[in-house]
Amino acid sequence: MARIVVIGAPGETGLWVADLDAGTVKPFQPSAGSALEAAGKLRASGATIIKGVDFAVSVKSADDAFSGHLDG
Repeated sequence: MARIVVIGAPGETGLWVADLDAGTVKPFQPSAGSALEAAGKLRASGATIIKGVDFAVSVKSADDAFSGHLDG
């Protein structure tokens, strides 16, 4: 199973693609007319879209995450 996640963070207009196996995160531009482009447009209008992810939180820093903090 591929372990790739497309993410967007509040305050960020763009999307990111994270390859968990490679340990990389890169800016991501969905293909024109794709379902991911449509989802990105929904997100830009304020929608929250979650599919195939069972846990996600925003934190202020990596140190906060490693300390167990959930509030971002």
